[in-house]
Amino acid sequence: MQPAALPFHPSPKTPDIALPAGACDAHCHVFGPAARFPFAPQRTYTPVDAPKETLFALHGKLGIDRSVLVQASCHGTDNSAMLDMIAAGEGRYRGIAMVKADVTPAELAALHEGGVRGVRFNFVAHLGEDADIDAVRTIVSKIAPLGWHAVVHFDAVKLETLAPVLKEIPLTMVIDHMGRVDASKGLDQPAFAMLLDLMADERFWVKVCGAERISRAGPPFHDAVPFARTLVERFPDRVLWGTDWPHPNIKVHMPDDGALVDLLALIAPGPGHLHKLLVDNPTRLYWPETIV
Repeated sequence: MQPAALPFHPSPKTPDIALPAGACDAHCHVFGPAARFPFAPQRTYTPVDAPKETLFALHGKLGIDRSVLVQASCHGTDNSAMLDMIAAGEGRYRGIAMVKADVTPAELAALHEGGVRGVRFNFVAHLGEDADIDAVRTIVSKIAPLGWHAVVHFDAVKLETLAPVLKEIPLTMVIDHMGRVDASKGLDQPAFAMLLDLMADERFWVKVCGAERISRAGPPFHDAVPFARTLVERFPDRVLWGTDWPHPNIKVHMPDDGALVDLLALIAPGPGHLHKLLVDNPTRLYWPETIV
């Protein structure tokens, strides 16, 4: 039997810092409600319902104007809940879908029309079997003409064997959650060095979110800050940030999303870094048509 999922924070704080106009949460999810959008039978976890109305309210409280919804494995390749929220967002939301290798051009065109701009591939043990590399290559060949990118989510321990494969894929790739490195192992750990090596290739971007996932010290997750700050300082034009709401598969220390926003004062303190992280970079990747 699957363990009960932790509920998301019931009343996150209002952040101490004010976010710039156009700020984007580039990694969050919408789950269900299951009565309308059932979860996939083959899922490895069952989250609590996290509907669009709750996420809209959270973004309003945090000062977030735009967002990128990421399809999670609990909904499989049924992207309906995500597409429903994108439609309700009136152009302020984009999506990252999950698709099968046999996805058709017509299905991809419909996803694009619905606001999708990329696909996600999982290489994380607790989410089931890793994405099949042959299927990844097939999907990449189908989405490339649309100008989409790939989002890759992996366990840090898999990076040594996965990195050479990722380098061969002719597509822009966004790495989730700082590569899920272990913050307790320090900046000199091999996994972080391999992540920095990937980022030396300008096709790669990285999300400096998931502080609660890589932290080993617990709230306020300050042990994760040096990793995020290093990435922001070294690669200011290819970093993104997100809340990761409603934080699926968190077992302890469910974060307060307002407190996660406050970490940005430590992650991106340099001149212009916060604006690039929250506004300029997501605009280039997800709303390029708005750039004058």
